[in-house]
Amino acid sequence: MKIAIPNNENMINQHFGKSKSFIITTLEDDKIVNAEKISSVELLHQHQGLADLLVKNGVDVVIVGGIGAGALTALRQKGFKVIRGASGIYTEVIKEYINGNLEDKNVVCNHHGEHSHQ
Repeated sequence: MKIAIPNNENMINQHFGKSKSFIITTLEDDKIVNAEKISSVELLHQHQGLADLLVKNGVDVVIVGGIGAGALTALRQKGFKVIRGASGIYTEVIKEYINGNLEDKNVVCNHHGEHSHQ
């Protein structure tokens, strides 16, 4: 089984569509046997493109913090199981998932049209 998580260093990126990379972990016998970082810089805000990238990498489950409705729809249309509302260090979140303690929190973001001026 493969799990994809949008990341910011070793933490889950809370903005799926703004994530510049994803960690894709391979699980065997409830253990992480491989983890690789893939770039998604060229696909920022391209919901279908991000979904296709994860399909190409053989992902089964996508664990996210926040995600917009468009991205969520694109992932579900590709058959991914999506777990929303996760946060923290991605390896700890994967352990929670393996142990059956990670629940979908039904979090959908609506940030379209908003721009921060920092």
